[in-house]
Amino acid sequence: MQDVVIIGAGPAGLAAGIYAARAGLVTLVLERAVPGGKVRITERIDNYPGFAYGIDGPELITQMKAQAERFGVAIRRLNVAGVKKAQDAGGFALVTPEGELLTRTVIIATGTGPRPLDVPGEERLNGRGVSYCAICDAEEFLDKEIAVVGGGDSAIKEAMYLARFARKVNVIHRRAELRASQVLQEQAFANERVSFIWNSVVVEVRGEDWVEAIVLKNVENGTLTSHPVEGLVVFAGNLPHTKILEGLVELDRMGFIKTDEQMRTSVPGIFAAGDVRSKPLRDIVTAVADGATAALSAQKYIILQRQTKAS
Repeated sequence: MQDVVIIGAGPAGLAAGIYAARAGLVTLVLERAVPGGKVRITERIDNYPGFAYGIDGPELITQMKAQAERFGVAIRRLNVAGVKKAQDAGGFALVTPEGELLTRTVIIATGTGPRPLDVPGEERLNGRGVSYCAICDAEEFLDKEIAVVGGGDSAIKEAMYLARFARKVNVIHRRAELRASQVLQEQAFANERVSFIWNSVVVEVRGEDWVEAIVLKNVENGTLTSHPVEGLVVFAGNLPHTKILEGLVELDRMGFIKTDEQMRTSVPGIFAAGDVRSKPLRDIVTAVADGATAALSAQKYIILQRQTKAS
């Protein structure tokens, strides 16, 4: 039986692994895809302390993974389909294609995925001009006019990245001002290839075999307009990956995991860290802090359980 199984190998999961292993816990990190999460598809990171001139996302996650492995953390590519209490053995059973894995504690660091717009044409044209990953699909938009939906840091970062490829990038935002940091706003406003469409939302994506246009609705007066574009990149928020915990731990109204300051969920022995947790700031620096805290809380939980059994 593992002392702790960490589900997710992004910054939160890898930080949890480092701290858990250094605490002497038998630690396993499970990742359904490639380690790194959204960091791996982030071209440049300028706000993570310790890198005066920034660092590429793939390089940062490569170093984090190597550091975790140096301390003896086992990282496996394995999908977890569910988490349940292991009544007979104590602890928890993780449901996987290879059978159930038993562990004393679980740290959920599954992160988030893109929140779709849920408008007509979006799903049908996904992969044919509709994208949720700028770095993945940027070359598809070479010399084209495209649109980016969103007004936060991620949307503005990706809009500027896409401007290296696209002829023109239209940032569509439902408000009259951005939510992105002031530094990013200034950079975007100064970019000649980036323009802004305010107080508007996408209500339809049109095209046959590829995106040809989007229909915009002005949120102030309800006016509908068709805007010809050859690509739509969506950064309209995130959906937490919490399906494996449905009915097990308490979630907030958006589906994020509720925790206390020690990263404890409503179920003793299950902890959460990173973007999947309900919190005001989702960034690499907070994810790493969450992971460290969750690992130490798991250690305290295991010690207490052992003391209880011994008494």
